[in-house]
Formats: sequence, C-alpha cells, structure tokens
Amino acid sequence: MKTDLYQNLYKIRYSELDCNLRLKPSSLLQLLQDSASNNAENLGFGYSFLQDKNLAWFLLKYHLEFDNYPQNIYDINIVTEPRGYNKLFALRDFKICEGDRVLGLATTTWGLIDFNTKTMVNVGDVLADNPKFNQFVKREDDLKYNKIQPLQRIDSENVFEIRYDDLDVNQHVNNTNYLVWAFETLDYDFRNSKQLKVLDMVFKKEISYGASICSQLQKDENITTHVLKNAQTEEELCLIQAQWV
Repeated sequence: MKTDLYQNLYKIRYSELDCNLRLKPSSLLQLLQDSASNNAENLGFGYSFLQDKNLAWFLLKYHLEFDNYPQNIYDINIVTEPRGYNKLFALRDFKICEGDRVLGLATTTWGLIDFNTKTMVNVGDVLADNPKFNQFVKREDDLKYNKIQPLQRIDSENVFEIRYDDLDVNQHVNNTNYLVWAFETLDYDFRNSKQLKVLDMVFKKEISYGASICSQLQKDENITTHVLKNAQTEEELCLIQAQWV
C-alpha cells in the first residue's frame, strides 16, 4: 500500500517533562494519538468522517521500542503511516525522532466501534471506497507485540477515581490515563533511576465516568507487569508490560 508519510514537529513543554527532563510516557502517547488523529483526518477517515456514521476509532494494542528514550529534548518529530487493514483491524506505525535521529519506533492496532450497537465493525467495509486505505502488507522489519503474561502475584496496588478530565471526546477514559495509573504503582526510586526501553499495552474494555480503577503491579527486576481493572466489577481493562533500563 502506497501512502504519504505524515510528519509533525512538536515543541515539548515543561509540563510534559518529568523531574529528570524526560518526556513523560503519557505525554508521548498523547503526541502519538494527536499525530494519528491529524493524519486520519487528512486522509478522509478521521473524526469528522466517522462522526456522521456514529463510529469511532478505538485503540487495541501498542508496542513501542526505544534506542534513546526522549530526555533533554525539546523538539520531537513524530512520523506516522497508516498500514491499512487486516480483517477487522487497522494498523498504524510511528517513528519518534529528534531531527534525523530515530529515538524509538511504535506499532499500533485499532478497531472501529458502532455507538448504536456497541459492537465492532469491519474496518475494510467502512473504508472500502477510500483509495488511501488498503489491505495490510507485512514487511520484514515490522515490530512484534510481546505477549503479556498474567500476574503471578501482586507487589503493589492502588485505586483511582475517574475524573471528568480523564474523559476523551467519546466520553470514555482516554487510554493515556491507563499508563499514568499503571506506573503510579512503581516506587519513586525505581521511576527516578529508570527509563523505558520497551512498552506493550493491550486495551480490553472501556470504562466511563463514575467508576474506579484498580491498578496492580508485578515487579521482576527491570520488567514490570501491570493489570488495570474496574474496581467494582474486577473486569480487566488494560494489560501493560514495560522493560526498563
């Protein structure tokens, strides 16, 4: 599938940095989302196209790998490319760069949900007439998702109330918040001395205002595994695995 790469240069604000001048992981995910949304809008399958059909994109999976996690960097170029659809799902890749230097790579999987029926719809059927969106073609250098294993124990656990400001345009919790709640179970010394090398996220179920999130952690040296649940129903909402250096 031949598509134009979409690039956007972002000026990093101090509010998006941690106390070691590293880009907050949640801020990075917001930049990726922003870039994906802008590109989809430009190519004719973004928010304005889907709104009239009562459809919305939702993120299913993330995989990110970093050679150099962004630190002491104030201009980041996000390059993104829609890779097309594979059965029900759409795939999108990213490069995270400082100038010409690639800091990290990401791949994502997306679905479309019908607000009327609360069910997934076939991405290929909805976008069949869009010449910018074709079937996914695998490449040799494609990133691979890591399988996130179930927790064998709980080393730390926190509960969070969902705030109004946690909601997105679809009235659901924005997925960047899951990462904030997950990493809040890590102690200060660990977060202060480590930076992300690999991140996997799997989104399983949405949650809305009025509920609470239970964030559970299993910590094994430089690998942390996180499960976020609905605190009331105990349904799993998001699985996360992070490798740190």
